[in-house]
Amino acid sequence: MKFRAAFVIIVGLFFLTSCGSKKRVVTSHKKRIVVEHKEEIPEIPELEQIKRTHPTTTNNTLGYIEKFAPIAVKKMHEYNIPASITLAQGILESGSGRSPLAIRSNNHFGIKCHKGWEGKSVTHDDDEKGECFRKYKYPETSYEDHSQFLLTRKRYAGLFRLRHTDYKGWAYGLKRAGYATDKRYPQKLIGLIHKYNLMDYDKIKPVKDTTKYTPVKSVGNYYEVKKGDTLYSIARRHNTTVKQLKEINGLKNNEINIGQHLLVQ
Repeated sequence: MKFRAAFVIIVGLFFLTSCGSKKRVVTSHKKRIVVEHKEEIPEIPELEQIKRTHPTTTNNTLGYIEKFAPIAVKKMHEYNIPASITLAQGILESGSGRSPLAIRSNNHFGIKCHKGWEGKSVTHDDDEKGECFRKYKYPETSYEDHSQFLLTRKRYAGLFRLRHTDYKGWAYGLKRAGYATDKRYPQKLIGLIHKYNLMDYDKIKPVKDTTKYTPVKSVGNYYEVKKGDTLYSIARRHNTTVKQLKEINGLKNNEINIGQHLLVQ
């Protein structure tokens, strides 16, 4: 009996050890976090003048334009995307900020998750039921991601050869590149641009930075600003902050120019 009991114990231990050895070891990987920031909205004096010449009837769309025109103009100056197109797309895709997708996830341009998206997401019925759409913490982040979405996909590359005042070329080009499945998408965008005189925003020139740029006399690495760069994207690339970049380069605002050299370390 003692021998049988000992045999049972040994077999049991062997069984447990064998099972344990077959367990899959899961190695935890640090998940990459998509940082979202509330972008600073610039003061653009010309906007007040345009506002006085535009329709004065109060409605949701006019309120939407007044709120997001500054950020659309800012993106135009940074990336050469017509402000009229950005605003018209925002109005159309988000229902002037009142669509469920815009309210739930601050997604103003109907951008789906697509391959490589590592940010938050929501499911929403569109062309198909329960599709994956990007979710943002701030509406301003949606505007920045809209610009990056167009900039980083080859099918939209031809649009950036157009003038930023050619809103009709952009409207038809977006449809040809597959931004929307609606056959009348270009006409809808152009209709909104004409109805609300959004083409006036395309004529706004960048505010000149009167701050004299004087590099800090310090040993370190300099980065040359390229098309599409922002202080935020440069800061992320070099593991620093926008505040730090501004301090060490003597910048008083977030405006940077192509070819400018910034001290990053």
